[in-house]
Amino acid sequence: MATVYTARQPRVGSAGGFGCGRRVLGASLPGERMGTRKKVHAFVRVKPTDDFAHEMIRYGDDKRSIDIHLKKDIRRGVVNNQQIDWSFKLDGVLHDASQDLVYETVAKDVVSQALNGYNGTIMCYGQTGAGKTYTMTGATENYKHRGILPRALQQVFRMIEERPTHAITVRVSYLEIYNESLFDLLSTLPYVGPSVTPMTIVENPQGVFIKGLSVHLTSQEEDAFSLLFEGETNRIIASHTMNKNSSRSHCIFTIYLEAHSRTLSEEKYITSKINLVDLAGSERLGKSGSEGRVLKEATYINKSLSFLEQAIIALGDQKRDHIPFRQCKLTHALKDSLGGNCNMVLMTNIYGEAAQLEETLSSLRFASRMKLVTTEPAINEKYDAERMVKNLEKELALLKQELAIHDSLTNRTFVTYEAMDEIQIAEINSQVRRYLEGTLDEIDIINLRQIKEVFNQFRVVLSQQEQEVESTLRRKYTLIDRNDFAAISAVQKAGLVDVDGHLVGEPEGQNFGLGVAPFSTKPGKKAKSKKTFKEPLRPDTPPSKPVAFEEFKNERGSEINRIFKENKSILNERRKRASETTQRINAIKREIDVTKEALDFQKSLREKQGEYENKGLMIIDEEEFLLILKLKDLKKQYRSEYQDLRDLRAEIQYCQHLVDQCRHRLLMEFDIWYNESFVIPEDMQMALKPGGSIRPGMVPVNRIVSLGEDDQDKFSQLQQRVLPEGPDSISFYNAKVKTEQKHNYLKTMMGLQQAHRK
Repeated sequence: MATVYTARQPRVGSAGGFGCGRRVLGASLPGERMGTRKKVHAFVRVKPTDDFAHEMIRYGDDKRSIDIHLKKDIRRGVVNNQQIDWSFKLDGVLHDASQDLVYETVAKDVVSQALNGYNGTIMCYGQTGAGKTYTMTGATENYKHRGILPRALQQVFRMIEERPTHAITVRVSYLEIYNESLFDLLSTLPYVGPSVTPMTIVENPQGVFIKGLSVHLTSQEEDAFSLLFEGETNRIIASHTMNKNSSRSHCIFTIYLEAHSRTLSEEKYITSKINLVDLAGSERLGKSGSEGRVLKEATYINKSLSFLEQAIIALGDQKRDHIPFRQCKLTHALKDSLGGNCNMVLMTNIYGEAAQLEETLSSLRFASRMKLVTTEPAINEKYDAERMVKNLEKELALLKQELAIHDSLTNRTFVTYEAMDEIQIAEINSQVRRYLEGTLDEIDIINLRQIKEVFNQFRVVLSQQEQEVESTLRRKYTLIDRNDFAAISAVQKAGLVDVDGHLVGEPEGQNFGLGVAPFSTKPGKKAKSKKTFKEPLRPDTPPSKPVAFEEFKNERGSEINRIFKENKSILNERRKRASETTQRINAIKREIDVTKEALDFQKSLREKQGEYENKGLMIIDEEEFLLILKLKDLKKQYRSEYQDLRDLRAEIQYCQHLVDQCRHRLLMEFDIWYNESFVIPEDMQMALKPGGSIRPGMVPVNRIVSLGEDDQDKFSQLQQRVLPEGPDSISFYNAKVKTEQKHNYLKTMMGLQQAHRK
């Protein structure tokens, strides 16, 4: 790959240097301002390792530079011009950095500017297994280890709460590019479904968008997390020598923002979007030893990353007129982000081990080239058509008032400019009719609105006269549609009309004739009555287990399902009370501890000042006495609340037992009903009836598993364990539990279907 280097210069006054012969890459320019051209920010994050190459990788004191040193290859002989030293100047080097620090350094400003109308893109690039997905998404099992993406969602909703003067809507989409094909990671949602036509990348004056990609409105933080977790479960991963769960596709999670001022007179509103890009990892095929499907995926990944680097090199060259964005789906989809109207940040993930030093150098070169790319962020402002109409209506009303003042000053008080009412329109209609009849010589014209209404009433009168003529003809003649060939043939055979459709004569001397009516006057056909068919008692193919289970709960199993829901409701109510009681106990315990500390302080103070006795009794001051009484009352409250908690726990255990029994009974009854309704041959149905040789329940149940009803129990336990440490994590964990519950249910129903096939 071609790289532009600066001239070699001696290394002066730099800590941790390896000598001379350095190449300095990608120094940033000061004085950047929003709305003007600015360079892309590039950061590096080093994956923690116990085998860090201290002799080959060193960081600058400014935490913005990283130096790489390679040992010379002695196999090249005495004359060896191999370069061994590199120095990379970036916007930040993150080593042993927490997820909090990474987000604060890399993404926080981009997300903040998005609420002000600036587009933003955050991209993670690096070798396979270097920590890109961990940086972007994080570990969803632990709230503290969440990545840039969930933190960005949280920041968006926090900032929305801080802006009550604006109505802000949030929408999200999740795109996957796998082997140069586009996939919607949120198409598995029940209200979306798979797309009939393949998704395509389309360009218009507003930018680049993906045709066929679903975009979802999210009104709260928990809904956004649910969509994120739904997409994460659909991503394509594979085991790799460098990473057990390696992402085998590029993914782009986009947050769309639209902010309207709550002041109705403000017509402008701002829009923006944040692209969070998790690129698949690059790898050397000869080194990784990939084969089969993984080899094919790696080939597509390396190809797209190579095209991405070509586009970056072209963007960094000010003399280049053509940028090859259309070489692959990745660069085409990111055309707006690469050198476009957005704040662009690159996070490069690298290894710190000597064995991966070649790939680390390649990643750092890419980051340096990215810093040469400039973007031109600008606020995306649009106009609200509805508000513009309302403001124009207000302005029109004001102009009418001014016109009325002008008419009063010129003695034109009888002129009105309001829309005509029914009485005025009826009067104009009467004037038009009298004018046509000749009883009225002229129509007085007052304003332009009246002129338009006069012409309109002329049209109305003409239309009414046409209808009267047609009605008269219908009463006198029988009209036949020209396109009704059967009717025309019949009257021709009867000799009533000739070949051209003209009337032959009046039959039997009666005033009766036949004519051909235009197609527009053909009487409407009567609506056909819908035929109703009774559904067969038993379908040819059994319904799916999920559909059948819903039908069972509403019909035969309705009573068991009702009891199950009631018990579950009672159980949840008892758990809620237990949680509230636990909180009260914890509050009382904290107050007891505070009171004890204050009492110990008073005792120590009394001992220092000297103790006083009266008839063998210790004399204490009023403050210490009140603390003793308070501590006594708190302990009494603590014992009472703790006893209530013990009683509630006993009730919860009993209710849980009832819920488990109902769940087991519901599943067992459903399996029996499904097998006897759809699986057993019809010739055996008679044996199942009362008095038959087979009694209900004798059909074997192959597999009974949980339908995920206990996820609420898990979530309650999770709340008690996690929420005291992170109160803001409730939306994160709640969304994760709901997503797991959904997928557990789907797995269960698939298992039931497989058991049925066996």
